[in-house]
Amino acid sequence: MTQALIAALQNPAIFAHPVEDFQVIETHISWVILTGPYAYKIKKAVNFGFLDFTEISARQHYCSEEVRLNQRLTDGLYLEVVAITGSAEAPQLNGEGPAIEYAVKMRQFPQTQLLGDMQKRGELCETHIDALAKQIARFHHEAPAVPAEHPLGDPHAIMAPIRQNFEQIRPLLSEAADLQQLDALEAWTEDSFTRLLPLLEQRRHNGSIRECHGDIHLGNATLLDDEVVLFDCIEFNEAFRLIDVASDAAFLAMDLEDRGLKPLARRFVNAWLELTGDYQAMQLINFYKAYRAMVRGKVNLFRLGQEEDPVQRAVIVRQYRSYANLAESYCAIPSRLLAITHGISAVGKSHVAMRLVEALGALRFRSDFERKRLFGEQDSEQQNTLGGGIYNPNASAATYQRLHALATEALQAGFPVVIDATYLKTEQRHAAWQIAESTGTPFLILDCQAPDEVVATWLKQRQAEGLDPSDATADVILAQRQNLEPLDAAETAQSYRVDTHDAATLDNLISQIRKRLPGL
Repeated sequence: MTQALIAALQNPAIFAHPVEDFQVIETHISWVILTGPYAYKIKKAVNFGFLDFTEISARQHYCSEEVRLNQRLTDGLYLEVVAITGSAEAPQLNGEGPAIEYAVKMRQFPQTQLLGDMQKRGELCETHIDALAKQIARFHHEAPAVPAEHPLGDPHAIMAPIRQNFEQIRPLLSEAADLQQLDALEAWTEDSFTRLLPLLEQRRHNGSIRECHGDIHLGNATLLDDEVVLFDCIEFNEAFRLIDVASDAAFLAMDLEDRGLKPLARRFVNAWLELTGDYQAMQLINFYKAYRAMVRGKVNLFRLGQEEDPVQRAVIVRQYRSYANLAESYCAIPSRLLAITHGISAVGKSHVAMRLVEALGALRFRSDFERKRLFGEQDSEQQNTLGGGIYNPNASAATYQRLHALATEALQAGFPVVIDATYLKTEQRHAAWQIAESTGTPFLILDCQAPDEVVATWLKQRQAEGLDPSDATADVILAQRQNLEPLDAAETAQSYRVDTHDAATLDNLISQIRKRLPGL
């Protein structure tokens, strides 16, 4: 009946709006009828275990859930649930009589604007990733927390589908090397779970398990009215949606890395951590990225049972191995580094720090973010008082203590770290060096320099854009220059001068670090 219904629905007279053209997109669980201004998504009467749409009442329910859940993320994209009445041969929309099917009515958008398609054309850029990070961070903050007593928050419930991956993959492999790799990945996963169990239990009780998206990747994000929009969250299975926010974010990071976009993946994770302040999630990102990669690999292997052509079977196995190798990469222990920036405001420190994030996989901790996370925004009256408000000496000392605590935690979790702050005082730099000493980590001071006229230009540009968290003004920068304590001989030996207006200097810095620490 449904195939006949899909054909009959391609009739302009049925719709209360103009129809430009009909196009049908079919997936394993739905049909989407494109009309030009609107799209109508109809669920198939299928049961795959993880979803069951066989009853019309279930399809109605999940259509309603799809609209409800996605309206959390979008404005004006998911519109309503439409009842299809009449018969399969002569259907009507919201007509008289009982419904024979239901559809989700959506605003239609060009498929070419999907971020996955844009990435294939080489059009995806840092701005899109930053916008996506902001949307996801805001969404995670607003998403309802799952009560601690909910069974899906139990760490062993979280681990169940992760274990199931290995159980379902193993019978589909035949090569000894693939099976050996799978055994190693399973052992690493079990060891990681044992190590992370107290943290997972803690996050169950602190609100980190939320009603998330569940399927964040570039294929489920688009440009709509020049804004990045995330859509198509999981509506059909609570276990895929009521998850740790770290698992939700890790999916996108894995997807970016699978597409060969490791710098953008690192940029996204760093931005998500900065915006949410959920640095506790640092220890979980690789664990969840490996899980997501193995899910993708498993889904690819499932196609083997439907494919007889030996060439296509080889392609499927090769795709699985790509995901398995990606998962294996998350098991590696990276080389560690603690780098701190040194220099006045608007000299380009944040740009330097971001290069270390993208090129080396460092986690960046910014004084401007953490100061305001501790003390809130500087009010307008205090902004004209140098060293006042949230910039008084006690607040500054607390900010550096916070930065150093986060750096210690990240280093202990195995990450390279860059702290983005002015570090004008010898005492502040010495405190950072002590962290490197206590954790057995190489230490580097990034001495950031730029001509005064360049700094002045960058400051004006930053103030005009209004996007940077720094409150620094020209008077603040003048005071910083006067109070800056220069590097002593021992610090100079641990420093690298970065002329931030010269891209070649920064490129050389990255090259030198990689020579000293090949694991980065």
